[in-house]
Amino acid sequence: MSEQTPPAAEGLVVPPESLVTITNAVYALQGIGLFIPPALIVAVIINYVKRDDVRGTFLASHFRWQMRTFWFGLLWIALGFLTWVILIGFVIHAAAWIWIAYRVIKGWLDLIDRKPMYRFQAPLGAGPTG
Repeated sequence: MSEQTPPAAEGLVVPPESLVTITNAVYALQGIGLFIPPALIVAVIINYVKRDDVRGTFLASHFRWQMRTFWFGLLWIALGFLTWVILIGFVIHAAAWIWIAYRVIKGWLDLIDRKPMYRFQAPLGAGPTG
């Protein structure tokens, strides 16, 4: 297991544990939402209500990740409904479900490791070796 730089060392404020708990709860609601869709709506409402509280912390990136998961997931689900008649909708719904599941799992694992979701990555060819 590699040692990681805590968020405070990256120039971010360390959030109170209560906000970490809320972020965990939103991931849990999103996971439940894969089977009971209204839970996704509750999750995104929590994101919008608590968004100002997480500004300047690594949790802000998780909130952004969670909100994008909701909105893009909604877009794909709507597209699936629109194309259901031509039998493509089933495939789109399956792909959307897998994509949402991936984002919930990836986000939750990074939250457990106290990592922000969007980390700077140098462009290809940049850096000392390239």
